[in-house]
Parts: sequence; structure tokens; C-alpha cells
Amino acid sequence: MISALLKTMDKTRLHAACKAGAVHLGISASLAALAATLVLGVWYPFPFYSLAGGDRLLGLTAGVIVVCGPLLSAILYNPYKSRRALLLDLSLVALLQLGALSYGLHSMALARPVVLAFETDRFVAVSAAQIDPAQLPQAPPDLRHLSWRGPRLIGTRTPKDNREMLASIDQSLQGVEPSARPGWWQAYEKSETEVQARMKKLSDLRAQCPVEARAVIDAAAHSINLALDRLYYLPLTSQKILDGWIVLLNDQAKIVGYTSVDGF
Repeated sequence: MISALLKTMDKTRLHAACKAGAVHLGISASLAALAATLVLGVWYPFPFYSLAGGDRLLGLTAGVIVVCGPLLSAILYNPYKSRRALLLDLSLVALLQLGALSYGLHSMALARPVVLAFETDRFVAVSAAQIDPAQLPQAPPDLRHLSWRGPRLIGTRTPKDNREMLASIDQSLQGVEPSARPGWWQAYEKSETEVQARMKKLSDLRAQCPVEARAVIDAAAHSINLALDRLYYLPLTSQKILDGWIVLLNDQAKIVGYTSVDGF
């Protein structure tokens, strides 16, 4: 008799725990979807989620939220506990989830790309974490606030004199390139002439690529609706990815698209 009662209680607890876990899973999935919308739709527009590593950070954060929270709820939930004990257990799980979500969003906010800078012979996606906030007053007035809606297209100026050129080389050796120095930023329009001098014909790159890469280039050209002989390119890099992407340009040095091909 007692054995049968215990089995019934175990089944009841299991059913209630699964139900609690399922409800928590639905709530967690909604939170993860909202986070993904913010990150992929606002902070990391295509293709910067790959360049800046936002996909990995988002995947890790979503995994913790969607998997760990509901699993802990299912393990801890017991209908035979007092209401106070249940509330305490579920509150702790919710706090852990919110902590993980907050930390994940904070990390993704620091890693978000804030400028897309033309630098010498390439475009560089620069994250917020790469920029020293103390140097922002040195930037042009309209670039002194870091973007929260995807990277802003800018150019980088040339050294003013030999002394500045030597100082720039020293900073580059320390890992701080002109694209990450607000004092070197300028409006993209001021760099368009140099971009036109540096950009290369996309048709030439296609001729050198393997068959798979040619198909990627053809698809990109088709989506832009421009003939291949009217398209140009420059490599697109970031602190995390140094090859594998290119910026597509028209003959006026305006960016018209991106595609995942090695441009070096």
C-alpha cells in the first residue's frame, strides 16, 4: 500500500516537474528570441555578427538561458514542497538566468562593431572594446558617440607629418591601428578618392578563385543586380577574423554589399 502510494507520488512529481520545465522553457525561449532580435537585428547587422564573434556569444548566452533554466526548474520543482520553498527555488533559478543574460548582453555590447573604417587597403570592423573612450573627444564631432545601431562607415586620415607617422607605426606595433584611434577618423567621403585608387576588380578575384568561391561571388553580384565588370572589392577584416570576407563596391566607391570570400 505504501509502495503504491510512493509510486503515485513519484509520477505526480515527475508530471508536475515536466510541466514546470516546459512552461519555463517557453518563457526562456521568448527571452532568447528577444535577445537575438536585439543582437542580430540592431547591434550586429549582416555580416558583422560573424566578423565580431556575435554569433558565438549569442549562442552561448541563449544556450545557458534556454537549457539550464528549464532544466533546473524541472529538477527543483516538487508539488509537495511548501509554496514558500517553491518560490525560493524558482526565484533563485530566475536570478541565475537573469545574471547569465545580463552578462551575455554586456559582453555582446562591448564586442559590438561601432565603426567600419577604410584603412589603407581594406575595411576594418572595429568593436567598442577596441576604442579608448578617453580618446573619443579627438574624433570629429559627429563621431564622438559610439553607435548602438550597427557600425558607422568612416575613413581614416593620413599622418600629418613624419613624426606622427613614426608614432603611428609604434602604435600599430602595439596593436592599435588607425581604425581604432578616434583622432584618426574622418568622414568616409574624404577617403573615397583613396578607396577608388585601392579597390580591385571583382572579376579579377573571381578568375583566381576555386569553383565554390566563384559561385559565392556570382550569387552576391546577382543579389546586388550589378554586372560583374561594374563591381569592385576590398578585403573586410576585424580583430577576430583577418580574412574570409570582402566589401563590394561600385565604381563610385560606395559599398553595395558583402560576401564571404577571401580577398587577400
